[in-house]
Amino acid sequence: MGASMISFNTVLFNDFEVLDAFGPVEIISKMPKSYKLDYYSFHGETVLSNQQISVNTRPFSEIDRSGILLIPGGIGTRKLINDTEFIEQIKALSHEALYVLTVCTGSALLAKTGLLENKNATTNKMAFDWVSGISKGVNWSKNARWVRDGKYYTSSGVSAGMDMTLGFISDIHNEKTANDLSKFIEYIWNKDKNNDLFAIT
Repeated sequence: MGASMISFNTVLFNDFEVLDAFGPVEIISKMPKSYKLDYYSFHGETVLSNQQISVNTRPFSEIDRSGILLIPGGIGTRKLINDTEFIEQIKALSHEALYVLTVCTGSALLAKTGLLENKNATTNKMAFDWVSGISKGVNWSKNARWVRDGKYYTSSGVSAGMDMTLGFISDIHNEKTANDLSKFIEYIWNKDKNNDLFAIT
């Protein structure tokens, strides 16, 4: 890996949501000189998405802890929220990561670690009540498409992860790069992070 490259580490688990993970991955993959993509799970097993797509992963123990962490959502988060060992690993990895990006109910896992306490965040609006109930100390935004608070980025449901990732690229690199990437993948980027069209009114 080149000296200027940053590890972009996607956390996967059984019943994760495909677009939550691979929407952002599609965008990041278009910057191969800047980011190195890897996929991890707790034990490094083959995991199955909610759509029954299998992905080979490496164990958490092999993660470059100085890299970026992407935590998708999906129905699998409902079980993992009560897995103390898993949550402790997510806490340690997130604490050391350069940036942490969550999509959909991935923010529930991050919130459970306590690292979002007194921070601004959002999540899937269809699961908003469940996620916001996990940690009352988080300033949950009902209207945001995505939120940045320091090194933590959280987004609303599924496709919102792509908007957030382009927002991340805009913040870390520049808006032109984000615009160029959205054109390259033929995606209409919702640039207004404070306005989620799917928000519950």
